[in-house]
Amino acid sequence: MTGTIHIIDDDASVRAALQRVLSSAGYTTRCYAAAGDYLLPAPDPEPGCLLLDLQLPGFSGLDLQDALARHPGYEHPIVFLSGADDVRASVRAMRSGAREFLTKPVDFDVLLAAVEDAIQHDIRQRARRREAEEARARLAALGQREHLVLEGIAAGRLHKQLAADLGVSERTIKADRARIMRTLGVDTLPGLLLALRCASERAVSHA
Repeated sequence: MTGTIHIIDDDASVRAALQRVLSSAGYTTRCYAAAGDYLLPAPDPEPGCLLLDLQLPGFSGLDLQDALARHPGYEHPIVFLSGADDVRASVRAMRSGAREFLTKPVDFDVLLAAVEDAIQHDIRQRARRREAEEARARLAALGQREHLVLEGIAAGRLHKQLAADLGVSERTIKADRARIMRTLGVDTLPGLLLALRCASERAVSHA
């Protein structure tokens, strides 16, 4: 199996049982007795998920979920575990982006399915982030006029209109558009707009 499961639970016997099951399924596991312990080592850059107990001494599972927004390097999809069927907590957890909220004792097949779903989600998200970073790097390589041409294309303006706006010929605008598409690695207008949107969304998410 691909992915590291970060098990965060204050009960040593629970950690051991979860680690045994997940390791036997082929996952790499790391264990922590408290929420704060997870933030002590350097962030794990590989795909994975958090198997996070709801009730922890001091810093709760929900507190850690909230804190991860301020520590993006530590973010992974979360599968919550709770000793009680806490509807209010489960609603808050899911609204904040948790992949699953399970009640102890949990069926191991259910647990493995939830963990695999979370890891696959992390893999997809990381791929999207890489694509967005690449798109932003390509956009940064464009010249000032090329940026203006790209903005005009995105706004639906015609070559003739852009040429008038920028005081150049339509032929120049067409040449600029060709360079833009080569730089961004696309060969169609929809692909061009998708690359622009992808990079813009990434920039907004980190603003």
